[in-house]
Amino acid sequence: MSYDANCQFCNPHKDVEQNIIFENETCFFLQHNNQQEVLEGCGLIVPKKHHANAFELTKDEWNDTYELLQDAKRYLDDKYSPDGYTLGWNVGEVSNQSIFHSHLHVIPRYNDEPLAGKGVRYWLKQPENIREKFKLK
Repeated sequence: MSYDANCQFCNPHKDVEQNIIFENETCFFLQHNNQQEVLEGCGLIVPKKHHANAFELTKDEWNDTYELLQDAKRYLDDKYSPDGYTLGWNVGEVSNQSIFHSHLHVIPRYNDEPLAGKGVRYWLKQPENIREKFKLK
């Protein structure tokens, strides 16, 4: 499927709170007004065609994602001056993907955040996340 009429990322123009910051032939860089309070400057790079996850992207979509990521970084550096970035895709429900249209999270990070220094692996490496088959009995 290359389009889903009910998908918010296939239809970013329908959400008045969704801002298309950049776009190229195959992708958008989006920022949603409702996400800016805690994660200032955060955005998503999404393909214009509906793909459930990053593994379904075409080579052109990968290249255009790279191009928008570079544009987004320059824009975010100029506008927000972050101290770092967290980038990532969630694939599947177990990974906390809740919108099944591929999207790359672009999250500026700041030294004054309460969770500064804690990236994606921090949460996954917690002892309570050990799989049952590896727990000592």
